[in-house]
Amino acid sequence: MAQTEALAIDEQGKYIVYELVAAKGISKDQLKERAITFFKIERKDLKLKSNTGDTTFSAAGKLIINKTVLVMSHPSGEVVYHFQSEVKNEKFRFWLTDFSFVPYQRDRYGNFVATTNKGTPLENNPGKLNEAQWKEYRSQTATYAIQFSKEFKNYMLNTQAKTQSAVKKVVSKEW
Repeated sequence: MAQTEALAIDEQGKYIVYELVAAKGISKDQLKERAITFFKIERKDLKLKSNTGDTTFSAAGKLIINKTVLVMSHPSGEVVYHFQSEVKNEKFRFWLTDFSFVPYQRDRYGNFVATTNKGTPLENNPGKLNEAQWKEYRSQTATYAIQFSKEFKNYMLNTQAKTQSAVKKVVSKEW
């Protein structure tokens, strides 16, 4: 329950996770390179939609919401979101917004698939019947969004940003 308050509401009434971070001593070019590396290496599940203007990055991603009954767990849907980031000299900002829920159902082969292509915004009121489920969806989304924002911020501020690591060879002749 406490996690749902973590998602702030913007001017349009949509849930948003927004952060402006000061990156002392890191140039715009370094921040840009780290952002591109984050999308290509760290988070391949995010689809980079556009790289407008040289300093703005936009991506789309999704989060699978699981429902646990007794011991069994199965996906009940996915939350689709938009991620945007802008970099400048010694600072960057990013936000996650446009969270929408797409329900899943079993197909004839037993796989869980999306029932529709268009999602329902998390801000909508589901009514009394689905209120408990909807709060759980919001809670899981808030937890994921906060964890994702920490991960992105730490990656951007890390002075030794990860690149593709060289393959270590094992020499078996010397011991």
